[in-house]
Amino acid sequence: MKKKFTEKQIHILDIAEELIAKKGYEGTSVRDICSKANINVAMISYYFGSKEKMMSYLYQYRVLKTRENFSEFADTIKDGKPEMQMKEIIKYIVSQLFKYNYFHGFVTQELRHTENLKVELLDFYQLFVKKLDEVIKKGVASGVFTFTPKPEDILTTIIGSTLFVIRNKNFYELYVPSKNEEAYAKEAEKKVRMNLLLSVFAILGYAAD
Repeated sequence: MKKKFTEKQIHILDIAEELIAKKGYEGTSVRDICSKANINVAMISYYFGSKEKMMSYLYQYRVLKTRENFSEFADTIKDGKPEMQMKEIIKYIVSQLFKYNYFHGFVTQELRHTENLKVELLDFYQLFVKKLDEVIKKGVASGVFTFTPKPEDILTTIIGSTLFVIRNKNFYELYVPSKNEEAYAKEAEKKVRMNLLLSVFAILGYAAD
């Protein structure tokens, strides 16, 4: 990962992310973070400026980490069949969006006035598009895929569908029976992933033997 953060900043961000994932942004105080990270409250201001600005740093950190992880993931599947690679990419993107769902509201608001986040996301999306393009072309060349959709449109379909479900839980839970929050998230993710597999493979003109 690029050297953008000090070890101390990374330690604080890891703790903050752990707590926010459990308690939400509003439910996590600066004192909670400092207590668990074993630092003085003033250190948040020193390293980040404020709790709000810390979230911006945290998101950049998460994007860099996920980008690094995706590069490693893409390398592990590069020799697989195109249909397998596409299936794994869809699974990867959906799982990451669900895993870090507490960022989405923040990102929507922050992107309006934070240029560096736009740049981080643009680079990140282009990495996905490049890999999707590679898989699509490989599938068409081998005769596995019949059509050649634009990779950016495939990415838009995957991310758009997943974010709709995450942001409209009150609607989607009507169609995903569950006993508790954890069970709902698991079943919702599974349902979205299966629907995307059907949609994307139909767009590609792929038919399993």
